[in-house]
Amino acid sequence: MIKKTYTLYLLFQLCFAAEGEQITFTSANPFSFYHVITDLENQEPQEVFGILRMPENGEHKNLPLVIGVAGSLGWGEHNFEYLQMYRNMGIATFELQSFQSRGVFSTVGEQVSVTTAMMILDAFRALEKLVEDPRIDNDRVAITGWSLGGGVTLFSAWEPLKRAINPNISFAAHLAFYPPCFIVPEIMDFTNAPIHILIGELDNWTPAAACEELVPLMQEAGTNIDLTVYEESHHSFDRSALPVIDEHGYSFTDCRFEMRDDGVVLMNFMDIPMITPILQKISFAFCAERGPTYGGNPTSRKEAFEFAKGFMKEHLLSAE
Repeated sequence: MIKKTYTLYLLFQLCFAAEGEQITFTSANPFSFYHVITDLENQEPQEVFGILRMPENGEHKNLPLVIGVAGSLGWGEHNFEYLQMYRNMGIATFELQSFQSRGVFSTVGEQVSVTTAMMILDAFRALEKLVEDPRIDNDRVAITGWSLGGGVTLFSAWEPLKRAINPNISFAAHLAFYPPCFIVPEIMDFTNAPIHILIGELDNWTPAAACEELVPLMQEAGTNIDLTVYEESHHSFDRSALPVIDEHGYSFTDCRFEMRDDGVVLMNFMDIPMITPILQKISFAFCAERGPTYGGNPTSRKEAFEFAKGFMKEHLLSAE
């Protein structure tokens, strides 16, 4: 069944790719932020691709761009709806394909085959390639992502990571949907770009409470960040489908981890570094449960689309 589903997914992606332009670049496979910051040059190279799509109307020159990053379940219909909305606004879009590039369908319940660190590196390598395109305005490139991709969106603004990858390029704005906020940097050193988090009150996959704790700390440190919490809404509240339970997914409600400035995330007991898959799994076993709920809330979904449209209009189109 999984093999059949994956085959259908690949066919679905190929159909979409036919309407866009495949962009390939070289990234790598760092397991953790620590490996990005301290040992990036020694990481295994990885060819990665994404799909660049242009607005149907208007001149394709100096366009703003939104780079989209999917969650642990891979690309979903609601993700594509956002990107289509941006193209209707005159904004180019790029679908980062970190999973498919590595032959992975989903990371639900394991979170090791494709990690946040790999995807952040992918996003910056994609940005490096795309800003060379004369059709793209390199000062107006935003990043947005959902769940795991929301974590990529949030922490791509963390300066220690950005400096290690490329200190000369930045995203103009970061819109993160239900990201994992339970990793708290010891040093709140983020870029000046606007960051906004959208998350559901009832989220027990990546808990809203963790974002409500993290965002004030970031604001106190001078980070340009804000948070919207949607009432009576679960993880993936912007999907059309009704909420269901994923028996294999992690529920991180009781997890909080500190992160050193070298990117080491510490277990919440004995401060053991989570820099290998085994150590990460052990740490999750002590705080995470299984069976989070995810699925749509029609009211929150509508409000999130409206907010996303306004956010991108303000930060990518107002300077035209």
